[in-house]
Amino acid sequence: MAFRSGDALNPLLKRLQAVSQLNEVEINAIAALPFTIREVKAGWEVVREGDRPSQSCLVVDGVSCRFKILGDGGRQIVSVHIRGDMPDLQSLFLEQMDHNLATMTPSMIVLIQHRSLHTLMEQHPRIAGILWRESLVDGSIFREWLGNIGRRPAATRIAHLICELFVRYRAMDANDGMMIPFAFTQTELGDAQGLSTVHVNRVLKELKKHKLISISKKVLKIENWAELQKAGDFDQSYLHLRHPVAELT
Repeated sequence: MAFRSGDALNPLLKRLQAVSQLNEVEINAIAALPFTIREVKAGWEVVREGDRPSQSCLVVDGVSCRFKILGDGGRQIVSVHIRGDMPDLQSLFLEQMDHNLATMTPSMIVLIQHRSLHTLMEQHPRIAGILWRESLVDGSIFREWLGNIGRRPAATRIAHLICELFVRYRAMDANDGMMIPFAFTQTELGDAQGLSTVHVNRVLKELKKHKLISISKKVLKIENWAELQKAGDFDQSYLHLRHPVAELT
């Protein structure tokens, strides 16, 4: 079903305002974008490697991930996307997808035609710069993930990912105090961190044992934010938020 109401685009506005500053004219222009909204199940493929998409997606609810399928059939998750993210924004300029994008949980997805986004950027050049900044932030997160997987030990990797997710959810006001949605399977965590499910299970038990986190019914609670940051070697500066998360107790 097609819509013109801007309500479903509020997560995009909030996300862009977390890393940039929009004026009233720009807010109204983005809110007026035409879009299609879909409620989809977990595992729904937004785009596949090799596709030539004519639209980009916005995550309104749920979690999605970008991933590569390797020659042996293994999957490497290269990024995780939550409410407000446009994980395939680069398809505006790269004609062919070089990775896959799929939902990890039941999700609400908004699809925006490329031609509408190009028109928006032509009419509002500063918005083009803001979307470019969003892509640069995405690149910064990718570099942090590369360093995390390549050089940090397993427990640090997972603690770091949890810290990142908490800060990103909090920037979107999608947290509940120190609690955030956490519907990841151990297989998915392993695919994101380059670890076996056995190793993931061991690390989660250690984090719980040291009272850094607790997990119940697909909700993760941070029990000790300061110590979790230390365990994850976490510095949120790479997220480039206008209002970083302050120290919490």
